[in-house]
Amino acid sequence: MSLTRLLAVARKEIIQIIRDRRSLGIVIVMPVTLMLLFGYGVNLDLKGMPVYVVDQEGSQQSQDLLKHFQNSEYFHLVRVVSGYPQLTRALDDGRAKMGVVIPWDFSERLRDGRPVQVQALVDASDDNTANVLIGYAQAVVQGYSGERQINWLGRRGLSVQPVAISVQTRTWYNEDLESSAFIIPGVLALVMSVIGAFLTSLTIAREWERGTMEQLISTPVSAMEIMLGKLAPYFVLGIFDTVVGALIAIYWFQVPFRGSFATLMFASAMFMIVVLSLGFFISVLAKSQFAASQIALLITFLPAFLLSGFLFSIEQMPIALQWITRILPARYYVSVLKKIFLKGTPASMLYADLVPLAVFTFVLALLATRSFHKRLE
Repeated sequence: MSLTRLLAVARKEIIQIIRDRRSLGIVIVMPVTLMLLFGYGVNLDLKGMPVYVVDQEGSQQSQDLLKHFQNSEYFHLVRVVSGYPQLTRALDDGRAKMGVVIPWDFSERLRDGRPVQVQALVDASDDNTANVLIGYAQAVVQGYSGERQINWLGRRGLSVQPVAISVQTRTWYNEDLESSAFIIPGVLALVMSVIGAFLTSLTIAREWERGTMEQLISTPVSAMEIMLGKLAPYFVLGIFDTVVGALIAIYWFQVPFRGSFATLMFASAMFMIVVLSLGFFISVLAKSQFAASQIALLITFLPAFLLSGFLFSIEQMPIALQWITRILPARYYVSVLKKIFLKGTPASMLYADLVPLAVFTFVLALLATRSFHKRLE
């Protein structure tokens, strides 16, 4: 293998990247755009959800309950309406996510110590949001109910037994429970999938479409030198974009970084080799830039987005999908990213993710090497 010939092929590919504005835009603009879009546009934290209220009684006690809702960071009491028609319209057109209806005999039942039912109407077009809102509403009402029970017993001179069991919670790794800390590290896997598989899937296919493959074949450059020369620029660009993405996550979005930067770069290099090899293999088989780009997006970007644990918990997926995720390299890389960023897990404890990633690296690199032959077909 000649380093001079390899560098010559790499130089040719760099010139092609610079001339192709689309590729240059993907390399420069896409990583920053994805980080900003997911950092600001995807938020799983439910706070300040709009609530409309029908207070059929309008007493001091009902206002006290509403203050408990207002004091919660999860609810925003937008408006008190006079009846069900207005409440229904607010839920229909999306102005309200939940409606609270306080019955006309609310204070009377509280005074007599009888059970009271407060109605909550929840927009369940998004079932996850609805389930979370129901839990928040129940917690607010139960807290208010506990205070009223203590007051009711106290007014009658009855002793109040202290609660013997309590729960003290401490959140580890993501102390502020910010969804951005959970989402943004995984964006690096999406960035590398785009830079790696999508762009390299065009390398060989572009040569066939433009008729320049015959010229490459006629030169003394070997098949291995062509492959490495074409992949080397994208490897450097991918690692550069990973560093840029990590810096944006740490210093712009304030995502905690508790692990080793060397471990992050080591895992990123392995994943980059995986996606580069896969993209190159697709390019050899497809021989069409359009077909290669579509296949690359289908088998790299979409699985990394949907099945890697980036947004959706793998443990909550059907068993069949959980097994499918085991053959996706992005699953292990996303797991490494979250452990390095949030937990600071040392490399010695990442073997469950790094070993499969290393296997994928070896297998796909070997597959890419064997797939390309310097001959006309």
